[in-house]
Amino acid sequence: MEILQAKAARSFEVAAPRARGWGISREQLIGRLGETVSRSGLGNGLAALTEYVGASHYLLARHDLSQDGGLDFVICSDWPFDVVRRLSRIVVGLNAKTSELDKCLAALQPCFHPMPDDIDLPRGISRSYCILALNVGRSRLSFMLLFPEDVILSQDGLRDIGVLASYLASVKADVAVRQEREFELTEREIECLFWIAEGKTSDEIAVILGISRNTINNYITSVMRKTATRTRSEAIAHAVRHNLV
Repeated sequence: MEILQAKAARSFEVAAPRARGWGISREQLIGRLGETVSRSGLGNGLAALTEYVGASHYLLARHDLSQDGGLDFVICSDWPFDVVRRLSRIVVGLNAKTSELDKCLAALQPCFHPMPDDIDLPRGISRSYCILALNVGRSRLSFMLLFPEDVILSQDGLRDIGVLASYLASVKADVAVRQEREFELTEREIECLFWIAEGKTSDEIAVILGISRNTINNYITSVMRKTATRTRSEAIAHAVRHNLV
């Protein structure tokens, strides 16, 4: 997995010059993506998408790996490391404050956010960044872009590369299908999720499964942590959307 590539650790003093509009043609993009799928790393494909839309830096993040406030949620990036480290807490906070319904509606819809004033950016880079929410299987990802001050990113182009970024992440199994067991729901957790969806309380589920109420609550807390949800209702919505119940 390409987590924070080596060049991301360097301090960028000057952003690479970027012409207005798309940097490469659609034919060049498709060719480079074909090479990425067959033999190159995910970073090469994401760099091609970034260049195509006229942006300067990319970051692909997976939100169900963002619970501990570290940088494990970064799948692949060429952002300056200090920017990633400072912005990570903000991105995690934005995800936590967004309802399950809003997350579904936001898929492939470009969203621009202002960069905090205390973050130093490479010269010539806009103080706004773009987030494209992606769904790959059961995973929720974000493709985040920095772009030059003199470039206005095309909404259609952004939606276009959002679809292609989802495709890249899905075919690069070693990146997108990061099935670490600690983030998979256990049989018992899925049972609890099912009974919650049926409208049962913790006390009722405890009777049904023959275990204590505290244990049920622990399972439900674990489910919400793993699915990056804040309430039982959001956990149910997540479960329905991913065919878990």
